[in-house]
Amino acid sequence: MKRLYTSIILTLCSIALTGCQNMSNADVGTMTGAVAGGLLGSTIGQGRGQVVAIAAGAAAGALVGNAIGKSMDAQDRMKMNNALESNTVGQPAYWNNKNTGARYKVTPVRNVSVDNNKYCREYQTVATINGQQQKMYGTACRQPDGSWKVVR
Repeated sequence: MKRLYTSIILTLCSIALTGCQNMSNADVGTMTGAVAGGLLGSTIGQGRGQVVAIAAGAAAGALVGNAIGKSMDAQDRMKMNNALESNTVGQPAYWNNKNTGARYKVTPVRNVSVDNNKYCREYQTVATINGQQQKMYGTACRQPDGSWKVVR
């Protein structure tokens, strides 16, 4: 049953992410957070309790992801790309956005392969936005042009 819920979540997110090119930072953050929260929720309980945990995890993840996505501008994305490209696993990158006042810490957590792309990394973002600390986990893959794209 757990695999079924996970498969459903991944399928829905894959369908939704096909239009990511026209999505705002907040939209991408919301989707990424919802996926991560739903997957985390799928590890809790069984039966109806698990369904509730998935829904709650997806909702909480969407809120956190939206806040982080909204606050990131082009300079923040450049710094995040640099951290994913240059930092070793476990080595955090820190920066402050002078325009928004947000503070970020991005840490590559693990090197992984996704859909035959062996240049992918799981990462954790800790953002302090308006005095509130928020955490988000994701996976990004290096693209042929050298940029990094969030895939989960």
